Amino acid sequence: MGDLPLALTMGEPAGIGPELTLLAWSERERLGTPPFVVLADPDHLGRLAAQLEMSVPIVVTEPARAVEMSRLALPVLPLDMAVVGNPGQPNAADAPAVIESIRRAVELTFAGETSAVVTNPIAKAPLMRVGFPHPGHTEYLGALAQEHTGDRARAVMMLWSEELAVVPVTVHMPLEQVPPLLTEELIVETARITATDLRTRFGLATPRLAICGLNPHAGEDGALGHEEQRIIEPAIARLRAEGIQVSGPHPADTLFHAAARAHYDVALAMYHDQGLIPIKTLAFDRGVNVTLGLPYIRTSPDHGTAFDIAGSGRANPTSLVEALKLAERLAQAHAA
Repeated sequence: MGDLPLALTMGEPAGIGPELTLLAWSERERLGTPPFVVLADPDHLGRLAAQLEMSVPIVVTEPARAVEMSRLALPVLPLDMAVVGNPGQPNAADAPAVIESIRRAVELTFAGETSAVVTNPIAKAPLMRVGFPHPGHTEYLGALAQEHTGDRARAVMMLWSEELAVVPVTVHMPLEQVPPLLTEELIVETARITATDLRTRFGLATPRLAICGLNPHAGEDGALGHEEQRIIEPAIARLRAEGIQVSGPHPADTLFHAAARAHYDVALAMYHDQGLIPIKTLAFDRGVNVTLGLPYIRTSPDHGTAFDIAGSGRANPTSLVEALKLAERLAQAHAA
């Protein structure tokens, strides 16, 4: 599996993903970018490279030759449709190509033609305008896994960096919907998947999980909310009974400083921003989105489409390259 390229998706073509792709290849020696093949419209990438005055030769190739070809040119596996992709101007007409790029990357990885899936950022609004039924990448990747295996895949989003790893128990949900959705079973299932993947993919013999409370001060013994007593503490008790090393519920406002981080390997946040604000503060350009619970490896940059700087030449490829490196590392560990 180590000799195979990574499958990199196009992402939202009007965002910074295509520019990051060009940069990841053109600066591959300085950044240590692993070999990849990008599923995209080669004409669109060529137009963007010319606009940015970047000298990036593009070669249309199959995955089997991508590693060899990547020494001389950016390997592209073409989509079956052209892409508009005007920087900073998302167009719903490009949504089918965005979806197809993800689907084909997963297919290639299941087929053993690529070692892992790395996804460039997508914009949800253009996809939803064409009837895309999933709230985000993570949920769609879980649905694709189920299509291939027939088994339900509970995809769990982990944001990883050397400084901090976090898992939001509820993900792309409006804040007002979080308390009704938060259940003991959801916390237990999320923690089980997290602990399993940290053992099997990251090589941690006994992963240490820290569980956040939902309310300020983790509820202050019921004075500031009862979810900790009714839902979170029983979930922690079940996890401990299963032999998982878990602590909490912790007040989220004291869980992410350096001394606290030394006592756990991953923090489970109860909602999206509770976990993503700390990691993006600590490692904005180096954070990687890793999807746990899937029968294949998937990573992604820990940032969005950045329409405001798309096409300006100001995009930073660091997070994408870190996602490619982590995907390669996990794929090699899986193959060993």
